[in-house]
Amino acid sequence: MTAAQVTDSTFKQEVLESEVPVLVDFWAPWCGPCRMVAPVVEEISEQYDGQVKVVKVNTDDNPSIASQYGIRSIPTLMIFKGGQRVDMVVGAVPKTTLANTLEKYL
Repeated sequence: MTAAQVTDSTFKQEVLESEVPVLVDFWAPWCGPCRMVAPVVEEISEQYDGQVKVVKVNTDDNPSIASQYGIRSIPTLMIFKGGQRVDMVVGAVPKTTLANTLEKYL
C-alpha cells in the first residue's frame, strides 16, 4: 500500500476528517533526507495498515497546507487524530522512532 498524495484541496477530507489517525509526510522531490525517510514511511504504512492512514504532501505543490502548519524544514512527519495535529517528528528518523511516536495514538 503506497501512501496517497494529498493536496491543499483534499487535505481536509483526507486528513482532518479521517476516522483513523493519519501520518502526514511533508516532503519535496529535491529533498535528500525526504528520499531517505520515504522507505520508512512506506514500511509504517504497511505495518499499520488499517490502523493508520499514511499520506504525503508535496510542499512545493501545496504551499498553503505547509505554511498553515508552519513547516520550516522537511521532511516533517505529522500525526493527526480527530482533526487535530497531535505530534510531529522532524527529519529523517529511524523506523523505531516513528513507530514509537505513532503507538501513543492508536
